[in-house]
Amino acid sequence: MLGARVLLRQEASTLLFTALLVLHIIVSILLIFLVLLHSGRGGGLSDMFGGGLGATALGSTVVERNLDRITVVVALIFGFTTVLVALLIDA
Repeated sequence: MLGARVLLRQEASTLLFTALLVLHIIVSILLIFLVLLHSGRGGGLSDMFGGGLGATALGSTVVERNLDRITVVVALIFGFTTVLVALLIDA
């Protein structure tokens, strides 16, 4: 009986770690994509979505502000999952 509980706990821990690692990889790829969408000094990939014309006249457009917000949220999730993966590897 005790061996079955230990086995179930190990399987749950392995499943949690696998799910967290998959989430971490997805968030990593998404963060790379979002950073590449930001416009640099000479314009970037965000110009493809209409961020080029309004950015020069009005400062920053709604699209770029929303892109900034989404990037910050994804970066926070990336940091959180990084810490969790490190804690689970250590345990």
